Amino acid sequence: MPVTVLWAAKGGSGTTVVTAGLALACTTECVLVDLAGDLPTALGVAEPSGQGVGDWLRSDAPPSALADVAVEVDRTTRLIPRGQPVEATSARWPELVDWLVRGPTVFVDGGTGAPPPPLLDERVRTLLVTRACYVALERAKATRCRPDGVILVAEPGRSLRRRDVERCVGARVVASVSVDIAVARAVDSGLLRARVPRLLTRELRGAA
Repeated sequence: MPVTVLWAAKGGSGTTVVTAGLALACTTECVLVDLAGDLPTALGVAEPSGQGVGDWLRSDAPPSALADVAVEVDRTTRLIPRGQPVEATSARWPELVDWLVRGPTVFVDGGTGAPPPPLLDERVRTLLVTRACYVALERAKATRCRPDGVILVAEPGRSLRRRDVERCVGARVVASVSVDIAVARAVDSGLLRARVPRLLTRELRGAA
């Protein structure tokens, strides 16, 4: 599917890094849409000072205006920044979806909490990013939002297994991502876009 929305039920799950990793591993033209506001920092690009998708949702500008605010991340990837915090109740979400599905591959960092209902469109794939954490899984169940798949951030020592996560969430684990110090170092040094850890790219291949 051309549009993938990634979200987490609990903060600190790694949604932003996973979303960025999927886009950076994409070999064709793609667009990152930042609904959480953290992608520029994670990628190591200058913080956009202009408007973004949050501003567009409050405006009457055409969807094509979003292309004008996009910033280049690398040769194949552009980022539409958040700008103002997004309004989940905006009436313009369906219009945004209609525009996104007509373009290149899109990865949306939905942040924490279930995506706005209009994003739960049959043309949009939703992936839950979660750790095998009881609290996170209980919160995911409480949202009553059934994802199309799960990206599991695998931590050593967790008692819950892949099968437990799938049974709890009601969706298949499409990729398992190791907690890798190389990823944290790349983000902390602002080098994620220039030096994507190979392990992250390899493990996300199944979810791309």
